[in-house]
Amino acid sequence: MPTLIPAASRTMAVFEVFAREKRELSNSDMARLLSVAESSSSDLLHTLHSLGYLMRTSRTRRFYPTGRLFETAREIRENDPLTTLAQETVEQLTEKTNESAFFGVLEPTAVKVAAAQPSRLPLRYILDVGERVALHASALGKAMLGLLPPEAARARLENIDRRAVTQYTVVELEPLMAQLAQGRELGWYEARDEGTEGVTALAVAGWLGDQPVGISLAGPAERIAKNRENYLAALREVRNSLLADS
Repeated sequence: MPTLIPAASRTMAVFEVFAREKRELSNSDMARLLSVAESSSSDLLHTLHSLGYLMRTSRTRRFYPTGRLFETAREIRENDPLTTLAQETVEQLTEKTNESAFFGVLEPTAVKVAAAQPSRLPLRYILDVGERVALHASALGKAMLGLLPPEAARARLENIDRRAVTQYTVVELEPLMAQLAQGRELGWYEARDEGTEGVTALAVAGWLGDQPVGISLAGPAERIAKNRENYLAALREVRNSLLADS
C-alpha cells in the first residue's frame, strides 16, 4: 500500500498557508501556522527558497512565493490531456456547424468552461475558458446533471443559488427536474433564453473516466432552431467519438 510522505504534505501545506494568509511570513510565523518546530519550518523554507519557489526580502527576511509554482502549474495545464481533448472537441464541433462550441466540466455548484471555439459568423455567442455557467440555466449544466442519478441531481439543484439569470430562467425545482427527465429520454438538453436572452444552447454529455463532461453549441435562437437537427447530429457524432456514453 502506498505510504503518505509527511514532507510532501507539509510542502503543499506551506503554499496553502501563503494562499490563506496573503502576506509575507517569517519562519516563526510559518512554524506557528503549520504547528511544527521552528527548526523544521526553517529547513522547509530554506529548501523551497533554494529551489526558487520562495523569495526572501532583504530587510525583513520574510518569505513569499515566487511565480515559479504558477509557471510550473501553467505548463502542466497546457499539456493536460483533458485540455487537449477539450480543445479538439470544440474545434470539431465548430468545423461541422460553424457555431460557437464549448466543452464543460462539472464542478460542485457550476460548470467550468474548459475549452471554447467561437463561431466565425458575425452574430455569435462567446464564453471564455475558465468562465463558470449556472447548472440550472445552461444546457451544459442540465446535460451533466442528467448524467447523475435523479436524487443526486436534485441535491445539487437544492444546494445552489437558482437565481433568475433572465426572465426566462427556470428556477423552481420540480420543473427543472422535469427538464432533466425529458433530456434523459431525448438524449440531449436545451436552454432557450435561460442564460442569455436571444441565445439558444444545445448540449450532450458523457463520462471521461469518472468525470462528467459536456459539449455544447450556442448561438442566436432563430439560427439554432433552423438547424437544430443537424446540430444535434453533430453533437452526438463528436460526443460518441470522444466520450463514453452515459
